[in-house]
Amino acid sequence: MTVRDRNAMVVLLAVNSGLTDAAGYLTLGGAFSSVMTGNMVLLGLSLGSAAGMLALHAGAAVLAFVCGCAIGTRIAGTARTDDPIWPRAVTRALTLQAAAMAIYAVAWWGAGGRTGPVLQVVLLAVNALALGVQSSAVQRFGVPGLSTTYLTGTLTTVVSRLVSGRPLREIGHSLAILTALIAGAVVGTLIAVHARIWVPAAQLALLGLVVCRVAARDRRLSPAHADGPDGGGRARRETADR
Repeated sequence: MTVRDRNAMVVLLAVNSGLTDAAGYLTLGGAFSSVMTGNMVLLGLSLGSAAGMLALHAGAAVLAFVCGCAIGTRIAGTARTDDPIWPRAVTRALTLQAAAMAIYAVAWWGAGGRTGPVLQVVLLAVNALALGVQSSAVQRFGVPGLSTTYLTGTLTTVVSRLVSGRPLREIGHSLAILTALIAGAVVGTLIAVHARIWVPAAQLALLGLVVCRVAARDRRLSPAHADGPDGGGRARRETADR
């Protein structure tokens, strides 16, 4: 796998984040699945205005996302200098994310896409946990600016580098991720408004595409190279691919 391949997979994960956030916001009680800064503001706002249900939704999402990050970190681990471009541990974490989203899909379809207050909180928490796993899994790459959820820092970096006169090639992947998040939100909104029963199908399709693509690559690798040195180390490969 090349750096471009990895970045393309990360872009698809960002689309999934935007889709999940938008659809969840519209159908699961007005809180986000991955934008924890927004949820913490919503939590403070709801507590200040005594909006109990919004506080429950926002608080559940924050707690579930934190749990997802912890689980994802335990599975994916942290970046190492001898990592290949795509460590196999990242695939394991994303597989767990897919399982969580499959549980969400079964519950969603079982309810016919009609969610009461309790089910909303449960499904929002499952989505937030899944995106917490995704967020921490992507951190295993150890690449600054490569994220699929907390993108305020990515936007700040893009603006700073543009103002500083840095070449566009240095921020190309960051711009692609930001665009992917917005595109995913557009798609998620359209599906939630016009065909809400299919929201989980769109999420699973995106995540399944990434997991299957990378799993196919993993099967071609020998076990000795799956999570260790890979053709001279990531640093030389990333330099060569840019």
